[in-house]
Amino acid sequence: MALPPRSRKSIARLEVTGVIGAATRKRVLEALKTIEERRFPALLLRIDSPGGTVGDSQEIYTALRRIREKLKVIASFGNISASGGVYIGMGAEHIMANPGTITGSIGVILRGNNLERLLDRIGVSFKVIKSGPYKDILAFDRELTDSEKTILQELIDVSYGQFVKTVAVARRLSEETVRSFADGRIFTGEQAVELGVVDRLGSEEDARRWAAELAGLDPDKTECLTIGEKKSGLRRLLPGSSDQLGAPSPLSHGLTAAGLSLPALNATLDWLEFERSTSGLPLWLYRP
Repeated sequence: MALPPRSRKSIARLEVTGVIGAATRKRVLEALKTIEERRFPALLLRIDSPGGTVGDSQEIYTALRRIREKLKVIASFGNISASGGVYIGMGAEHIMANPGTITGSIGVILRGNNLERLLDRIGVSFKVIKSGPYKDILAFDRELTDSEKTILQELIDVSYGQFVKTVAVARRLSEETVRSFADGRIFTGEQAVELGVVDRLGSEEDARRWAAELAGLDPDKTECLTIGEKKSGLRRLLPGSSDQLGAPSPLSHGLTAAGLSLPALNATLDWLEFERSTSGLPLWLYRP
């Protein structure tokens, strides 16, 4: 079967931006399926993300490893590619970053909210009937017990080990070497090259040319087609859009009146939704 003309002379481009969650996973997996069906010879994976949920990052990584059997995959790290952003980058054959890219933050974090003192102050309490002592672990109305802290730390340690092993295998490093810098610290793209996390320094354009060369194409004549562009799930809250009643959202008016630009507003709403939906989940996420 002959390749479609545009696909044969083009390389695919796929963006992973913002926090990684279920919506990102769904969009990326659908885009990868399209890229595979159109039989592009190479994929430029542009990552500009602080990371996100563990499971979603792992599924994207696994899909990238699989698609590498059919085409070349080059990752380009943008302003930030940290934690889960690094993890999905490990699914690429080669990685390029800007000298000042913020990357690293290899590790796991889990957060819960303890509102016990606030609830006591307003006179609210909960009666809980549960099947086991740990069924309500990370409940927001009480402090963690020592045994619960131990359980959660073991969970974090296992997830951390998975992260370290993936980086070690992908970058051909020993796990001991990876652990020496995988303590949650962030580092620049230049430092990442020295550590072996990144192959080369360069811009997205440099990464595009590299991908074309690896696919046996002329970089000067090869176009780059973006597949599966991101659309915010909270777009209906933005000024100029409508809610279910057909009127602009009061939230969008309030935030823009406070001086937030449209891109900043979109990013803020996405972050708030991510915080709401991932409370109590282990995260591969850089939190500045």
